[in-house]
Amino acid sequence: MTDSSPARRSSPRRLPSLAALLAALLPLAAVAADGARSTITLPGERAFPEAITSTADGTLYVSSLGNGGIFRARPGESQATLWIAPGTYGTRSTFGVLADEKAGVLWVCSNDISAVIGPHVAGSETGAWLKGFDLTTGQGKVSARFPNERALCNDIALGPDGSVYATNTMAPEILKLSADRKTLAVWATDPRFGPSGKDAGLDGIVFGGDGHVYVNTYTKAELFRVDVKDGKAGAVTPITPSRPLVLPDTLRLIEGTTFWLIEGGGRLDRMTVNGDTATIETIKDGFALPTGITQVGKHLAWVSEGQLDLILDPAKRTSRKPAVPFKLHAVPLGAK
Repeated sequence: MTDSSPARRSSPRRLPSLAALLAALLPLAAVAADGARSTITLPGERAFPEAITSTADGTLYVSSLGNGGIFRARPGESQATLWIAPGTYGTRSTFGVLADEKAGVLWVCSNDISAVIGPHVAGSETGAWLKGFDLTTGQGKVSARFPNERALCNDIALGPDGSVYATNTMAPEILKLSADRKTLAVWATDPRFGPSGKDAGLDGIVFGGDGHVYVNTYTKAELFRVDVKDGKAGAVTPITPSRPLVLPDTLRLIEGTTFWLIEGGGRLDRMTVNGDTATIETIKDGFALPTGITQVGKHLAWVSEGQLDLILDPAKRTSRKPAVPFKLHAVPLGAK
């Protein structure tokens, strides 16, 4: 008997078209599913995420000021897990993180700030360090100490040639890692970068699409451009924002001279620099002391919420447990 059902009558020649359609739709479904995650939880009562970075596949890497180590969240996961244990490769409290996929390295700032948050943070090294870990295995590969004893390695940037730079919050210095990846040397210095009294100095750093370096100071909320020619630092120019900033933290490149800017005061901003001025557009407000931003693809960003006031404000140190778990927050991006 001949089966005349619609399934039997379908021509085999239509199957490739269906397969092609499914192949086209699956990535879109994955993007939608990933975007549906509004938060990613970080385990532990003392995670205090200080920075966040990502790789092209959407994997997130998060540092921890309170515990040390590095958390990781793969695409689709709603809870991060500890990937690099506290104390690994001599690390202490971890600050800036930056994924360098071309070199296969996760760059990490490590600092001994036990006088601030207590000696429980694992690790044996004192001072400030720039560390490099293999992006695949998590094995330590690079360990360079800041030459200035008064130092705090805060944030990291990659130059157009792959060179690695880091800011020193405790002194007016931008440092550069040597070609053999063994030592750090002062690349640029300016009195305006430095802290004064209890003020914190340099924080965020990024290379713009114009090849120049952009940095901010944390407490004084200042912006600067450092001109770069043939890899050397030139003139330092203040940049005036369109409105006052509150504790500017991380800077990340969008394109050209447009950047993501995190304000510890609670905002994620889009900052566009034109000459010596910057237009600040708030994309989302209301974060609890946000510390970092990373963009994944064209339509999604993740913001780390540090709640650092629980540990840095003397009035709150007696109660360090956060009111809510530490989280990363998804921010859908528009067409801009």
